[in-house]
Amino acid sequence: MLVLTVISSDCHRLGHHLQLDHKLQSASHQLAHASYKQILSILHGDGSNTAAKKGGDGIGYSGHKHQKGEKVLAIVENNGFVLAPLPVAPVNEADTVLLPDGLNALKRVARLTGLEIGGAYLNLDGGFDSRRNRKAIFNAGLVPNVKENPRNRKAPKRGRKRLFNAAIHSLRLCVERTFAWEDKFKRLLLRFEFKQQRHYSMKLMAYTLINLRHFCGA
Repeated sequence: MLVLTVISSDCHRLGHHLQLDHKLQSASHQLAHASYKQILSILHGDGSNTAAKKGGDGIGYSGHKHQKGEKVLAIVENNGFVLAPLPVAPVNEADTVLLPDGLNALKRVARLTGLEIGGAYLNLDGGFDSRRNRKAIFNAGLVPNVKENPRNRKAPKRGRKRLFNAAIHSLRLCVERTFAWEDKFKRLLLRFEFKQQRHYSMKLMAYTLINLRHFCGA
C-alpha cells in the first residue's frame, strides 16, 4: 500500500512538472511568435547593381555609373534576412519595373511558409515612387512607406500628402547591410558568368547562407 502511495505521489508530481514545462514551452513559442511578428512589421526593399565585365545575356548599360551590368531587387525583414527570390533585370531598367515582380515573389513565399506580413510597412527610396507601385503595395496588403520623388519640381506637388513616416524610413539601412554581407562573397562582386541564370543561382545561394547564419547561431 505504501509503495502504491509513493508511486501515485511521484506520478502526480511528474504530471505537475510536465504540465508546467508544457506551459513554459507554450509561453516561449508565443513570445517567439510575437517577437518575429514584430520583426516582420517593417520590411525594406532596394535594388543592387552588379557590373558585368565579360558581357553576357540580360545585361544593360548604365549611363549614370558608366558600366554594363544587371540589377536585382531584395526585400528583407528588420534583421536584414532576405524574404523572397530576387527579380533581376538589366542595369538600365528603372527600379519601379522590378517592384511588381518582387511583390509577387514575396506574396508567394509568405503564402507557402505562413509568414504574416499583412499590414507591414514596406520601406523604399524615392526611385520606387509611383502611383502604380503604391497601389501594388496596397493590393499586396502592405503599407507603402516611400520617400516622395520630387522629379525636378520647383514647387511641392499639389494635392493630398502621401503617407510617409521618416522614423520608420530611417531603418531602411538594414537592406544596405544585407548588400554589404553579400559583398563578402567575392565571386558576386563582379559578374563573370556569360549566362545570367548561373550568376543568379550563386546570388540565391549567398542569400540562403546569410539567412542560415541566424538559425545556425553564427
